[in-house]
Amino acid sequence: MTAPAHTAFPAEADVHLVELVRPADANTHGTLFAPNGLALAGRTAYLAARLYCTQPVVMAAATRLDFVAPVPVGALLHLQAAVTRRGRSSITVRVEGWLDGCGTRALRGEFEMVAVDAHGRPTPVTPRPSRDEPIRYFHQG
Repeated sequence: MTAPAHTAFPAEADVHLVELVRPADANTHGTLFAPNGLALAGRTAYLAARLYCTQPVVMAAATRLDFVAPVPVGALLHLQAAVTRRGRSSITVRVEGWLDGCGTRALRGEFEMVAVDAHGRPTPVTPRPSRDEPIRYFHQG
């Protein structure tokens, strides 16, 4: 995924969330606390996987999450997710976070999501019909 301009979003992103980093989200240095960043990235990955398939999904693994640049309190963090692989019952989702207005990548990671049945057991992924436009969610926490 490429860095978004002020209002332009990359076409390959399946989900785009915008989060305001609040003081409650910060560490003692005034930047995004890593576990809160993981939660934001995980939520974005979940939405991309859930919108990709017809079944409920659960996170099986955060295979990697890199914090590339500090995210200060007050920043708008653009989180983008795209499904990059579909297995029998699992989906790999790539998530990237960018700081608003400056094109700085703040975080990137990969998540493994698993489609589950009503009993919470893995089930084959059934993709939704394709979409012409990415689905974008704007969320303020």
